[in-house]
Amino acid sequence: MPLLVGQHTNRIDRKGRVSVPKQFRDYYQARGGYSGIYVYPSPRSLAIEGCDEQFMERMSSSLDDLALFSDEQNDLAAVILGSAHALPFDPEGRIVLPADLVAYANLDGEATFVGRGTTFQIWNPAAYALRHAEAFERVRERGATLTLRRPPEVQR
Repeated sequence: MPLLVGQHTNRIDRKGRVSVPKQFRDYYQARGGYSGIYVYPSPRSLAIEGCDEQFMERMSSSLDDLALFSDEQNDLAAVILGSAHALPFDPEGRIVLPADLVAYANLDGEATFVGRGTTFQIWNPAAYALRHAEAFERVRERGATLTLRRPPEVQR
């Protein structure tokens, strides 16, 4: 199953509907379960994070690893789970973006979907262009490298 990659900019209509890129829809629908996506405000950027139900369940379980009733657990649960929305795909593959998230990400007429492997983000197109340019420059300045994991052993 192909990973979620690339940048895809789509129009947001006056009702707040936006078409989810076909590659992203196909990816999530192939995984089964909920026929839609989950979105929540990014805790680190003025963007919207998007994922499937399985990823939300992993985050919820991971919160259980933090000290019960700690500030860290409470804050992350409020930001992620308390702010999340389950958005079903309509027959045309669109979702309705919640007004609070549209305001948070400063979306105005267009949304840029950015693939991140098994998750994605939704950005204001101009804000993402700036973020991408800054990240690219930091990667070059640091001479960032990536150690590739070994491929899983082939079963014989």
